[in-house]
Amino acid sequence: MARTSNRWRLLATGTATAAVLALGLPAGPAQAVDGTAPPPLANGFGLTQVDTAVGGPTDFTITVTTPEVSGKHHIKIILPSGYYADPDRRYPVLYFLHGAPDDPIRQNYPALTGSDSMITVIPDGGARGWYANWLDQHTRLGAQNWEDFHLQQVIPFIDANLRTIPTRKARAVAGVSMGGFGALHYAQDRPDLFSQTASLSGDIDLSARSMDLRLAAVASVTDALGAICASASGACDPDDSPFKPGVDSDALFGSPYPVFNADWRWNQVDPAAHMDRLAGIGVSIYVGNGGGSPTDPEFWLEGAARHAKDSLDALGMPYHYVDYGDGSTWGTQCNGRHNGGCWEQDLQDLLPRLERALAS
Repeated sequence: MARTSNRWRLLATGTATAAVLALGLPAGPAQAVDGTAPPPLANGFGLTQVDTAVGGPTDFTITVTTPEVSGKHHIKIILPSGYYADPDRRYPVLYFLHGAPDDPIRQNYPALTGSDSMITVIPDGGARGWYANWLDQHTRLGAQNWEDFHLQQVIPFIDANLRTIPTRKARAVAGVSMGGFGALHYAQDRPDLFSQTASLSGDIDLSARSMDLRLAAVASVTDALGAICASASGACDPDDSPFKPGVDSDALFGSPYPVFNADWRWNQVDPAAHMDRLAGIGVSIYVGNGGGSPTDPEFWLEGAARHAKDSLDALGMPYHYVDYGDGSTWGTQCNGRHNGGCWEQDLQDLLPRLERALAS
């Protein structure tokens, strides 16, 4: 569970006015008022900007360092087209989490740039960070506190620098593949921060009954090339692995093997086993069937999605669920497999519903 200060809890759960006062923010953070360049963002909350922002005034990427995660990390920010025209308006925020092994700068789904009513933030989740605070912080990778980076640093940094509505009601988290796990995991860990969550082809069942998905996560940690490249949601070249260096299989959540309850930490973070933690949060799940081929990750993810759906049904909780099968009825670019053509169509369905929910 991420650590939380009293001031940050006020930001997460209070009114927009209370949150702004709690942070000592002006009514409108500093910005390039003519909209000819990205707005200047002040360092804070443990984040230090390095390098130069890349992009235009409403679609740009900054690079930050943080003690929580070793190395440099991109944060892509997409502002509504009218952001500069109305300097008094504040916006809800979607946090969009990428898959493995990917990067925010490659999240170029057209649907993400089409919103006029919300800000989209895409933080770096690492090639295999799994949106978690790793159990072992002493591997060759250095600090790996991804959850603390995102929830304790990125969110308040964004609220302090951009004209957000800094409340739970106006905040959503969604993601693809590894990011789908991250989206449900974050909403389950911190329901005080998010009112909506969505998994797009997410690894949302990491229990022993979905051992293939659990071992795919382990493969990304250990750099087991064949297995992880077969299930990757981003570019993956076994000859130039993005998962190097490999570390111990227990580094992420401890032992993944279901012997004498040694895998209890995996069960603790398994989204499908804890859907009750999403009570009061809007839940959306999208998945295909991989064209019926067990060589495509979607084939296994369909089962994971069904397990999560079964849990929601047993709890009597509402949700939005789409299994588009082979993709033949799900847009012109979707073939039911683990790829961006299907996720673009997912986003076209998801984002208008998020906008309505966050604005209500």
